[in-house]
Amino acid sequence: MVALITHDRSSNILEPSCGEGVFLTSLKEQGYNNLNAYEIDSSLNNSHHFVRYESFVSAPINEKYDVIIGNPPYIRWKNLEEELKEELEVSPLWKRYFNSLCDYFFIFILKSIEQLNDNGELIFICPEYWMNTTHSRTLRDYMLNNGAVTEIYLFKEAPLFEGVISSFVIFKYIKSQRTEQISFYKYLKKSKPTKEDLIGKTCFERQDIPQFVIGERWILANTEKRCSIVSLEKACEKQALLLFDSDANMCRIGDFCDIGNGMVSGLDKAFCVTDTSVLNEDEKAALIHVYKAKDLQQYYNITDSYYFFLRDNISESAFRRRYPHIYTKLCSYREDLLKRYSYGRNLQMWEFAFPRNETLFKKEQERIFVPCKERISHKQYFRFAIADSTTYPLQDVTAILKKQNCKESIYYILAYLNSGMVFEWLKYNGIVKGEIVEFSETPLASIPYRCINWDDEREVGCHNNIVKYTQQYVKTKDIQNLSFIEANLNTLFYE
Repeated sequence: MVALITHDRSSNILEPSCGEGVFLTSLKEQGYNNLNAYEIDSSLNNSHHFVRYESFVSAPINEKYDVIIGNPPYIRWKNLEEELKEELEVSPLWKRYFNSLCDYFFIFILKSIEQLNDNGELIFICPEYWMNTTHSRTLRDYMLNNGAVTEIYLFKEAPLFEGVISSFVIFKYIKSQRTEQISFYKYLKKSKPTKEDLIGKTCFERQDIPQFVIGERWILANTEKRCSIVSLEKACEKQALLLFDSDANMCRIGDFCDIGNGMVSGLDKAFCVTDTSVLNEDEKAALIHVYKAKDLQQYYNITDSYYFFLRDNISESAFRRRYPHIYTKLCSYREDLLKRYSYGRNLQMWEFAFPRNETLFKKEQERIFVPCKERISHKQYFRFAIADSTTYPLQDVTAILKKQNCKESIYYILAYLNSGMVFEWLKYNGIVKGEIVEFSETPLASIPYRCINWDDEREVGCHNNIVKYTQQYVKTKDIQNLSFIEANLNTLFYE
C-alpha cells in the first residue's frame, strides 16, 4: 500500500487510525518523514511520539494532507460503543451522508477525502461489501463527485488477517481527478500473500475496467459484463412500464414468487430414514420427501432422501407405541437431540427444531430449489432445480414457489434463473462473500424478472418454447435443449 503512493517523500501524510503504528513504521522505512496519526486507544504499544491520541472523527476538518493511508476500523452501527455512536450523532458529516445502517469506516473514507488536497491520494484496505450495497450509495456517489478510483486490489477470501473471514479490497482514490479506467487486480491465490508476491504483483490477474458511474453499484467487471447486467435490468424495467404502470419499478422475482428457507431438523442424521422396508404404516405415513443442497444439480436433482416429520401433539409413550422403529433410532441420538437449539419452544425429541415455512411448502404446486450458499470459484452456473409438489427443502436449501398472480410456467422461471444473464447479475449484485453467493429470501427476491407480455404472440411463443425445452432437458438430460432455451431467452431480451 505504501508503494502505491506517487507523491514525493516530503508529502504531508496522515494515518487516521494507526493502531500500533504498522503503517507509520513502513512509511518511515520508505523515507517519508512528514507523518501524522490519530488513535483513540492510548494503551496500544506505539513507539511513534507524534501520534495524537484522540478521535479522527471529531478532529479539525481544516487540516489538509497529500496522502491518507491506513486500515480504518470496520464496525457495524449495532456493535459500536455508545460513546462512538454519540460522537457520530453530532458529526455534521455523518448526519449529512449516513445513518444507522452504515458502517463506522464510511466516515473514515468520507472525512479523509474532505481532508485531502487536490490530487491527494487515499489508500485504504477495507471490506469489499460497501461497493455494492444500497445504504453505501451516498458514500460511493460522494467519492465519484469529488475524484476517482484509480486502482483496486481484490483479495476475496484470502486470509489477510488472522481470525477474520471477509472479502477485502485495497483501493487507491485520487481527489479532484477524473479517469476513464480503473486498474483492477484480482488475487489468484487462496493462501496469504507473501511480500514477494505483492512486490512483483505476480499473484494478481490484472485488467482495466471502466470507471464507476454515479448512482450505480460498483461492479468489478469489464464493460461487456457490465453491459449484460444493465441490459437485463433495463429489459425488466421496460416490461414493467409496458405491462403494469407508467410509474412501475423494475419487475423482480419477489413480485411473482414466494420464497422460503428450508426447514431445520436440528440433527439431520437422526431424522433421515434410509431403510423404509422395516417401518409400519404409521411410520411410512409420517415420512416426507426432502432435498438437501448436495442433492441438487442445475435444473434437476441427482439424489434425494426421506425424513421423519411429525407435528402431532403426542406423549412419549404414545410415540413409542405408534412409531417403534423411529423411536429406537431417535433414542440413539437422544442426548444430541435434547441439545438442539429450541427456538423458544418446548422441543420434543421427535420434533423438527424449526419447521419454518411449512405452510408454504405444503402447497400443491411444483417448486424450485437452490442451495442457500453456492461456491462459484470453479463454475459459471447456479443450481436452481425443479422439485415436485410433495418435496420439502431442508435448511441448506431455499425454495421458490409461484404466486397466484404469476402467469408464467414454473419451468420458464427455472430456465430464467439458470440463465447466464441471471448468473452474472447475482455474481455482482447478490450477497457475495468471497467466492460464495448466498441465496436467502431477500437476495432471491431482488433478482430482476422478465415477465411475458401475453398479448404479444412472439413472446408467448418464446415462453412456450422455453417451457417445452426445459421440461425435455429435465426429463432426458439432452444438452441440446439448453441451446434452444438460451436462443429463446435471447429473443426475449435482445430482439
